[in-house]
Parts: sequence; C-alpha cells; structure tokens
Amino acid sequence: MTQQIPQAPSTEPELTGVRNFRDVGGLPTTDGRRMRTGRLFRSGHLAHATDTDAQYLASLGLHTVFDFRNAADKALEGPDVELPGVRNVNIPLSDPADGKEFWTMVRDGDLTQLEEVLGDGRAAARMSASYRKMIKERTAEHSRVVHALAEDSVPALMHCAAGKDRAGLSIAVTLLALGVERGAIVTDYLESNAPHRRYRVRRGSDAPEARSPEVMALLSPLFDARAEYLEAAFATIDEVWGGVDGYLAEGLALGPDTLDRLRERLLA
Repeated sequence: MTQQIPQAPSTEPELTGVRNFRDVGGLPTTDGRRMRTGRLFRSGHLAHATDTDAQYLASLGLHTVFDFRNAADKALEGPDVELPGVRNVNIPLSDPADGKEFWTMVRDGDLTQLEEVLGDGRAAARMSASYRKMIKERTAEHSRVVHALAEDSVPALMHCAAGKDRAGLSIAVTLLALGVERGAIVTDYLESNAPHRRYRVRRGSDAPEARSPEVMALLSPLFDARAEYLEAAFATIDEVWGGVDGYLAEGLALGPDTLDRLRERLLA
C-alpha cells in the first residue's frame, strides 16, 4: 500500500509544451525531515517548450538540467530548449522500450503483432525487467547524478522523454539517498498517471483500428506508471546490495560526507 501524502493547494504552472512537470519538494524522510521546494524538479522532455514555458523554467534558477534521453529520443523529439545560464547534462539511460524495431511495432503494429509481443502480461514484465536492469547496470550513471547534486548542481531538473521511467527511476534513486520514505517515493512516481501528465501514445495511422480499445490496452503497460515497476527496482536493490545502505555505499559509492552534503542541499 502506498502512503497518501497530504497535498497543498496546487501552484503548479500550466506548461503547454512540457508534460509531467513537477517540484519534488515536500516529500517526507524517515527521520522527520522533508524535501525542500524549489530544489529538485522532474518532467518530460523540454524540446517542445513554448516561449512562455521557457520563461517559467528560466525563472526557477536552475543550475543543471539532466537529460536522460538517448540519441533516438532526441532524433524523434529534438533537442531541449536552451535556458540561459543553465548547464545541460546528457546522461543517456536505457529506454524500457528501447530498439528501433520495437518502437516501429508500437507505432505501426496491428493487433495480432501487438498481442504476440505485448499480450499475456509480457508488456508489464518487460517494464519491470527494464527497471531491474537500470538499477543493476546503471550504477555509474546514477552515482554521477547524485554526486553532482551533492556538489554544485542544485536546483536541478531531471527529465527523459515522458518523465516517467528513466527520470522517474533517477528521481527515486535520489530520494532513496535522501532518506525519503519508500511509500512517498511511489506516491510521487504514480503522479505521472494523471491525465494532463501522461505521454501521448503515437500511432502511425489515424484509422480507428489503430487506436482501438484492444490495441490501447496492449500498449497501456508501456505508458503507465505502475507501482510494480518501481517495486521491482526496490527489490533489486535489496537482493543485490542487501538494502539501501549497501546500494548507496557500494553501488553508488556515496560516502557519509557526500550524503551529508546532499541532504543539506535538498532537505529542510
């Protein structure tokens, strides 16, 4: 069961070209502290930000934008908008739906093709497996991000394409390092399911059968934020490193001094 975090009245901006944007501030830690507001943000890509969006993002005083998209993502969507005085750091992470042939099938496959690849729970299993893989194989990248936040990269914005998987997992890793309660991490992650945040599913045809209920049900696990995906990542941390402390020390090479600096920068 995920914890219900009391929500203050929303002051979230209406960004028209950037989806899934939010401040991660306010989340509780296990020792009674909270994430500071205005220090860590998450979103989908910034490639389609309007001038008004860019003005708002520039007003946040960002030091660094971490972009976890790969070359294929950027070829599809374009580069991020340039924000004055902001450092842009690209750290490509594996897309759970990585691979040109797979994405071609997602956009253009018919019902039979989709059922063969994604049916009978295979889509959700693919997502959970990808989260496990990113935790096990991307320790260097996640370590780089958390060390940067501890040194000089705050305020920061983390994003991928949809702001759900790669950015979602990188945010989760950062929150674990800060001692944020796991239930609160999952609750924040699931916010990506809100209708105004969700990534728009692209299909190569406008024909009704291309977006039939049966087709969309098969594609849904790829575009959902599901607690089971993040729980698979947490389980991997426990299985491989014996828990969060081992993961931080051995997997991410975070020593006590670095953790203290990180928490002073991001916690109230």
